Amino acid sequence: MQHTDLYINGQWRPGSGAERFDVLNPADESVLASVASATPEDAIAAIDAAEAAFADWAGRSPRARAEVLRRAFELMTARLDAFARLITLENGKARADAMGEAAYAAEFFRWFAEEGVRAHGNLMPAPASGARILVHQKPAGIAVLVTPWNYPAAMGTRKIAPALAAGCPVVIKPASETPLTMLALMPLLEEAGVPPGVVNVLPSRSAGSLVDAMLHDPRVRVVSFTGSTEVGRKLLKGAADQVLKPAMELGGNAPLIVFEDADIDQAVEGAMQAKMRNLGEACTAANRFYVHESVLESFTERFTAAMAALKMGNGLEEGIDVGPLVNAETRDKVAAFVDDAVARGAELRLGGQRPNGPGFFYPPTVLARVPEDADCVADEIFGPVAAIQAFSDEAEVIAKANDTEYGLVAYVFTRDLGRGLRVSEQLEFGMVGLNRGLVSDPAAPFGGVKQSGLGREGGHEGLLEFMETQYISTAW
Repeated sequence: MQHTDLYINGQWRPGSGAERFDVLNPADESVLASVASATPEDAIAAIDAAEAAFADWAGRSPRARAEVLRRAFELMTARLDAFARLITLENGKARADAMGEAAYAAEFFRWFAEEGVRAHGNLMPAPASGARILVHQKPAGIAVLVTPWNYPAAMGTRKIAPALAAGCPVVIKPASETPLTMLALMPLLEEAGVPPGVVNVLPSRSAGSLVDAMLHDPRVRVVSFTGSTEVGRKLLKGAADQVLKPAMELGGNAPLIVFEDADIDQAVEGAMQAKMRNLGEACTAANRFYVHESVLESFTERFTAAMAALKMGNGLEEGIDVGPLVNAETRDKVAAFVDDAVARGAELRLGGQRPNGPGFFYPPTVLARVPEDADCVADEIFGPVAAIQAFSDEAEVIAKANDTEYGLVAYVFTRDLGRGLRVSEQLEFGMVGLNRGLVSDPAAPFGGVKQSGLGREGGHEGLLEFMETQYISTAW
């Protein structure tokens, strides 16, 4: 928390408007730090810095850029404890979750250090004219990155690493709830060899006007956003004015399907990962549980027991599994979902009562036999609440799973590999966890369909989001 100002062109500076905002510890609601709030004028200064740094960074060999990213991975890996502590302080997640995020965040530097040297092109004769078709990839240009609060480190490195590997400078706007982790990453990137101006960080309470100013600067060529579908739609409208290249990782409403032939212990373990990773504050979190009627009670009992065994408290303390939610608004929204479901006839098997005292805590909660018209079925819960429903046949559950505007991730549990693959192909989701509760991997193309976004992050596809294809026609 030693850095709380804006980071522009390798320098720490207060915002041009001299305004600041408080960052709270969600475990006790105390003030962690006062952080500078960037203005549209600061945004233009950051783009000026990125423009000045662009030619040198893009002109370096892919291997030279890769060595910087590899060094960033090594430095961050050596400091996982410090980053995990900071993540817990400003986000609230328990230490094990925070350590997992810090390691995951560092891994993007290593993956794109390796992938950045593999921006393959193509050479072929044109069948009709006999000319040569030469195709290669170029850095797209300055990228604006907008990240959410649920993964203060990983959602930043997942964008920064491929952008830098591709040769693009960036301006990143971290969530105002959790800006400290991204600010703390900047000295590490300096030490790794990232030149001034290549990465700029603008925390701000005036996110709308700040980002809008950048999206309407003709020097910006890419906008990459992770967050709600509602905000994503607004950014897409702004990006359209300059025809920017968009990468959007938006909301989810993940179904988790347990067939009658599933290994119930494996399904419970996977469901705990899919639901409780990051306390359910993840777009990949299982939201709707569809369990075959013949194993409904067996699964529900074992899953409820696993949820009941979790210990809630300050994430900095040893033995804590469940920390607080990030803020009062998120906690109150989760509580409203539970109250609505119970009022409509759902069975409350566990939790459902907000504890007394400071902090934005909400206990692990299990709702059984949730009716179809409950609000939590149609909307993203984003908290530690599992909404369980029964189904009777395959066609029925596929239809229910697909009955949403979202299409990020789905989970399927069955011992029948043929059925698992058949159902996975029929699910309208960008990712499927088949007998797994965890799908995120730096080497995999992360992203959704329908209202869950455009483009992919991670994998080779994540690199291409920050590159443009150029075709040269020649003959010899």
